Order: sequence, then C-alpha cells, then structure tokens
Amino acid sequence: MIRVVLVDDDPLVRSALSLMLGGQSDIEVVGEAGNGEAGLALVTDLEPDVVLMDIRMPVMDGLEATRALHQRPAPPAVVVLTTFDADDHVVRAIAAGADGFLLKDTPPGDIVGAIRTVAAGDAMLSPSATRSLVSRLRSTATTDRTSTAADRLAVLTERELEVAICVGRGLSNSEIASELYLSIPTVKSHVSRLLTKLDSTNRVQVAMVVHDAGLV
Repeated sequence: MIRVVLVDDDPLVRSALSLMLGGQSDIEVVGEAGNGEAGLALVTDLEPDVVLMDIRMPVMDGLEATRALHQRPAPPAVVVLTTFDADDHVVRAIAAGADGFLLKDTPPGDIVGAIRTVAAGDAMLSPSATRSLVSRLRSTATTDRTSTAADRLAVLTERELEVAICVGRGLSNSEIASELYLSIPTVKSHVSRLLTKLDSTNRVQVAMVVHDAGLV
C-alpha cells in the first residue's frame, strides 16, 4: 500500500484528490495539511511514502517544505502539484528535491500513475514541465555548465556512468535492468550511489547532470 499525504491550502482540492485516490486499491490517503509547516509535522507523525505538495501556500510554501523534507533521512517522494507552469517553478521544485512536477489539470489517471512511479523510485515530470526545463537549460550558457557536469561525473565508475546515462534518457529501473542486463535491486543500488556521489536528491537532478555533460 502506498501511503500518501496531501498538502494544499485549498480544501476543495484536497477533497477532490482524496476522493480520486480513495478509489485506488494500492493507495491510501493517510493525512491532509493546509500549509507546508503542517505538512512537515504530518510527515513526521505518519511517515508516508509520497507527498502531493502544492507550491503557493501560507505559513510555509511547498518549495520550502520540499527542501526541508529532503534534508531528513529517508524522506518521502514529493510530487509538486500546482496550477502554475512557469519555468522558474519547475527548476526551483527540482532543485528543492521534488521527484515529480504535475499541473492540477493533469488527468486523474496520470496523477495516480505519477504517485506509483515516484513511490517505485522513479521520477515523473509532466510534458509541459519537461519542455520548460529543457528550455531553461538551453537558454543558459553551456560551456561552464558542461565542464562542471563532466567533473561531477568523473567520480563515477564505468557501470555507474552507464546507469546515469540511462537515467538521463528517462528510463525506469526495470528498463535500465533490461538494457544493461542487471537485476532491478542492482539497478536500485547503483541509482542510490549515483545520488550520493552526485550530491543529488532525486533522479531528475541526476538526469540534469548527464544532460549538461552532453551525454544524452
């Protein structure tokens, strides 16, 4: 069972999400909060697997709350679910440690799929968020970024680099296992080491390093 906490200042949004997720046999909404600070307290008490996090909230916004969560040991996966599809929001959410970024008008089936995806250790970005991220990366100077990314990847073993490139291509753990002839637990171990060596909090950040290095 995937345990989920909803953090959004709009009670109608929380009610709609709770109703939608309540019909899933493998997902349970275990708590709701109206701001990031209350959300952090709920995560401490309930230890969910996934948090659906709004961005704009009173007291503490979703980006600050996501950043605080990922400073904890063994944090839950965070899917930022927002009305605002701005380049800055996408980049800041990923930098804060979000494992997914979806708009609130995303079809219910895709939201459910995103929860299952991040709970399994993969990342999930909406197509529009992916376009925003790529656009932002392309609009910045590449020389220094490429050099910095290459230096960061230099600490990886050959096999870890292969896995990193697969992550950069957006492959799931099972797809990486199939392509590199590895078991899924072995892939998960490699991904865990990638996160540590690259000082990253999620797969999206690993993918960004690989993209910056020009390897995909």
